Amino acid sequence: MTTDPPILTDRPAGTSTVRLTVAQAVVRFLGNQWTERDGRRHRLFAGCLGIFGHGNVAGLGQALLQDELRGGEDRLPYVLVRNEQAMVHTAVAYARQRDRLQTWACTASVGPGSTNMLTGAALATVNRLPVLLLPSGTFATRVARPVLQEIEAPETGDRTVNDAFRPLSRFFDRVDRPEHLPSALLGAMRVLTDPVETGAATVELPQDVQAEAYDWPVELFAPRTWHVPRPLPEPALVERAAAVLRAARRPLLVAGGGVHYSGAEDALRAFCDATGIPVAETQAGKGALPYGHPRSMGAVGSTGTSAANALARSADVVLGIGTRYADFTTASRTAFQHPDVRFVNVNITRFDAGKLAGVPLVADAREALTALTDALAGYAVDPAYRDEQAELVRAWDARVTAAYDPPAEVTGRLAAGVLTQGTVLGCVNELSEPRDVVVCAAGSMPGDLHKLWRVRDRKAYHVEYGYSCMGYEIPGGIGVRWADPDRDVFVLVGDGSYLMMPGELVTAVQERVKIIVVLVQNHGFGSIGSLSESLGSQRFGTGYRYRDPATGRLDGDKLPVDLAANARSLGATVIEARDRTGLAQAIKHAKAAPADGGPIVIHVETDPHVPAPDSESWWDVPVSQVSDLDSTRDAHRAYVEHKAAQRPLLAPGGEER
Repeated sequence: MTTDPPILTDRPAGTSTVRLTVAQAVVRFLGNQWTERDGRRHRLFAGCLGIFGHGNVAGLGQALLQDELRGGEDRLPYVLVRNEQAMVHTAVAYARQRDRLQTWACTASVGPGSTNMLTGAALATVNRLPVLLLPSGTFATRVARPVLQEIEAPETGDRTVNDAFRPLSRFFDRVDRPEHLPSALLGAMRVLTDPVETGAATVELPQDVQAEAYDWPVELFAPRTWHVPRPLPEPALVERAAAVLRAARRPLLVAGGGVHYSGAEDALRAFCDATGIPVAETQAGKGALPYGHPRSMGAVGSTGTSAANALARSADVVLGIGTRYADFTTASRTAFQHPDVRFVNVNITRFDAGKLAGVPLVADAREALTALTDALAGYAVDPAYRDEQAELVRAWDARVTAAYDPPAEVTGRLAAGVLTQGTVLGCVNELSEPRDVVVCAAGSMPGDLHKLWRVRDRKAYHVEYGYSCMGYEIPGGIGVRWADPDRDVFVLVGDGSYLMMPGELVTAVQERVKIIVVLVQNHGFGSIGSLSESLGSQRFGTGYRYRDPATGRLDGDKLPVDLAANARSLGATVIEARDRTGLAQAIKHAKAAPADGGPIVIHVETDPHVPAPDSESWWDVPVSQVSDLDSTRDAHRAYVEHKAAQRPLLAPGGEER
């Protein structure tokens, strides 16, 4: 019989301890973390996603195996994925669907396994969504360096590839000794559960430290509940904001993702019903009011509706609720053209509340809206302004209907078996249930969804447009389905984004996750092709074509890529639709499929040259100032004209005018 060597500690005599490896301690700790908001507790971590390599298989891999065999309510389930970037997307989508109250941990091996998570880390932090990343590090003891997949830096000995996570994470720590672990884990939990600070939290675990044993204080593993606060607005600032709004004749409310994360939809509806102030929505805020509500103007900005953008141009006061005011929302600061426009910004973070020189109301969205409704008692917009809203919405709605069911003059120009993208979106929108979720992230579809999709439920729209990451769609759909298993999930993905990360279909097959993937084939990067054309670059390098041997250019015939066969080879059920009737039948078939039947892929081909209705807006993408090409010179002239409408928006929002 052998015994482990003694571990020297400075712990007071008589302290109760348990002997575990660092990795075992991580797993046990994570299984006992909880969040609480409004009196409701949630397990913080749904489980751990990962891929094992030599950097974590004997550490966290062994610990997760042991935990699975041990069982118990505090068990941390493990799911094998196919791509490390993808697993972060799955965790982030889960966290968003759960209103940032729950997430997943992600483990990866040293070197490329860990650096594959970098894009996911950036996406989580940009979108202010919590995810715990556990990249593996090379030997802390440095006994045999350089080891496999270790990068060397001649000027320093303590750099690892995982330092690349530092600028992408809201929290970063490296556990070089077991004694470091408690402070690292507690620091990560603080950030993950703080709506002001949240994003990617990264704790690097060197492979030798993962396997090192230590005597841990048992209280480290006691169930721990992290309260998620609802900061109340300061009364003086409520009055200041209300004074600005009372003076407004053409106010507009811009609803961002903070409305959803706060669960403020009912408070928003009550505010709008009382005041008549119209609501425009960002990508993250879409669905803050349901389609058909008289104050819902739809999307705003570069991919907005003509209704919302018309009101934005003439708004004298803009009330932002939980928005970052990204360039697509402000149309690169051309959306708000009233000469004396002022901003009032409700946000849980002071950083966002201070944007566009607005009156900052730092508070939880639900609490702030409730306070503003009370403070504005007796105020309402003029009836003529309500009538104008209704007329603008009616006009836009007719354009959406035409995009969903295009006239013969459009369909007659299409090749056989090819649909418009608007037809595809309309068919899915009309045949899905109100609570079904649409998931998308990159290409032309996010913009079309933003302006066209009719949202009927607060959690039914999930477009990742903070980082707009190609490849997010399928892993994100898995995360949404896990977070909300009673809803069908429609993943809308173009061929370009699909080819970035199709492998997670295998994970969906493995876990019997029903997601309905509508795979739109348009033979290239359709969105960038359209943007390229508008900038005078003639869709260069955006089509999936053979290289013409005569010209040396990528303008030959279409590549014979069979994405339906690819999806079928990965284990998915595949339906190929060649007209609107076939698409409708495919959607109905997919809806009727069993909940544990795995992924269903509906393959449909579209024409990328048929655009959605114009947003009557702009996005600032600089055009070459000099060029030999007439197309580029023409585009630059148009760019200069748009640039003239750009505004700094620096006037103090709370000052008397």
